[in-house]
Amino acid sequence: FHSLMETIEGEQKAKMTKINLVISARIREYLESKNNVLLNIAITGESGSGKSSFVNAFRDVEDDSEDAAPTGVVETTLEVKEYPHPNYPNIIFSDLPGIGTTKFPAKKYLKRVGFKKFDFFIIISADRFRENDAKLAKEIKKMGKNFYFVRSKVDHNLRDEQRKKDFSQEKTLTQIRDDCVKSLKDQGVESPQVFLVSSHDIHLYDFPLLRETLERDLPEHKRDALFSKCRGPLMRMCTPAACMLL
Repeated sequence: FHSLMETIEGEQKAKMTKINLVISARIREYLESKNNVLLNIAITGESGSGKSSFVNAFRDVEDDSEDAAPTGVVETTLEVKEYPHPNYPNIIFSDLPGIGTTKFPAKKYLKRVGFKKFDFFIIISADRFRENDAKLAKEIKKMGKNFYFVRSKVDHNLRDEQRKKDFSQEKTLTQIRDDCVKSLKDQGVESPQVFLVSSHDIHLYDFPLLRETLERDLPEHKRDALFSKCRGPLMRMCTPAACMLL
């Protein structure tokens, strides 16, 4: 009887070991699949809107770094250029040609840049959003993708307005946002949300709100790709830079 019990216990242990190995393998496969999820972010807008600087800011890369997206006073992006995040290579920032520099209408523009591979679009303007921006947003919506309006270089506007005696940062930011929203509504964009940012101060203005919005809107598996590892690279917008080193 004792020998029979030992045999049964041995078989049970072997069975449990096999089950544990299978479970461990499945957990490992799950974690690997999470790490291999690709997130492709499209950055677009008219020439001179600050697309490349925005890409560099997202990637925590200086404009004059070797692997930075080239910036300049003239249009420097003539084709789709991909820039992986230096610490998170599964996150790709695609710097698209300025729609104002192409001869393609919005629908053909999206097909030309390969819109299907992008998870969402960020449409950037350095002043007010124009007809091309509105048309592009409406086409993106028709194709079932999310888009976000980003008004860049607000630090320049604030610096200019500071010369006035009655300067108010809050009032100036509100005026900029209201003007952008009105312009988009006038061109048929429904309930536009505009994020005010500076690529030189990513912890200020609406950068943290943009991060929260992306987190909310992304599918869960894509959200994990963007906000894993200490809540991900975009978390740096509203937390100390040391968080990125974990």
